[in-house]
Amino acid sequence: MFRQILLDGMVAGSAYALVALGFGLIFKVCGFYNLAHGAVYAVGAYLAYLFVNVCGWHLGVGVGVAILGTALVGYGMEVGVYRPMRRRHSTSLVLLIASLGLLIGVQNLIALLFGNDTKMLRTEPIQEGLSFLGARITPVQLLTVLASVALSAGLWLWLRKSKWGRMIQAVASDPELSLIVGVPVDTASTMTFAVGSALAGVAAILLAFDTDLTPLMGFRIILMAVVAVIVGGVGSIPGSYLGGMFVGVIEHLGVWKLPTQWQDSIVFAILILFLIVRPQGLLGKPIARTEV
Repeated sequence: MFRQILLDGMVAGSAYALVALGFGLIFKVCGFYNLAHGAVYAVGAYLAYLFVNVCGWHLGVGVGVAILGTALVGYGMEVGVYRPMRRRHSTSLVLLIASLGLLIGVQNLIALLFGNDTKMLRTEPIQEGLSFLGARITPVQLLTVLASVALSAGLWLWLRKSKWGRMIQAVASDPELSLIVGVPVDTASTMTFAVGSALAGVAAILLAFDTDLTPLMGFRIILMAVVAVIVGGVGSIPGSYLGGMFVGVIEHLGVWKLPTQWQDSIVFAILILFLIVRPQGLLGKPIARTEV
């Protein structure tokens, strides 16, 4: 039983890690908590449902276009909403409130277009899981874990080895100095939103194949992403991944002996403990103050 719970926690943590990576990257570059990242997550799952189940496209084509569409949605949010607000020198709190409005608005739009009933993205009957170290894992769950590891490593390498990645890191470190030396800050921001949104889309589609879709599916995932980023260390890409895995494992181990309705309470109890004992997170650096 312990091995199965641990494995299930790692699967959930892998999805949380992908969402937290995009969420943390956007915070690192743009300096605010983009709660609309949860809406982008939901859009990714529903786009896959639209292309694969409704339009009848080939699975690979439908999923690929859905991920691309998710990146474009994040890009549109940055260009259409956040960039004009930043040019008016809006504070991080104002941007946070705007992102909350986007989250609620997109959730309602999804409900209007697809209905409030639960949807299923599965294209094949449920199969018996594979045996792994005394536990069971389905092919989709295994793919979720492997994709999370591969994309996290790829993002880390891209940020350090590519021209665009170094540009994004420069903007994250000091946007004003980057602008002075000729780094295109707006382009780096839009690239950050597109990449972060694509990661959320991948996580959403993988989880949608394993569970179900609802218009509010992005709300809980963004809460878990916030906890993962804070626990892992705000601004740390490896920390965001580690925080996502930590949250997934802890929430599943916590309900091993307690009722399942305590799952979220356990996660946020861990968050409060970190804020008291180690506010910089597992891999973050101590800071004098932070902004919302």
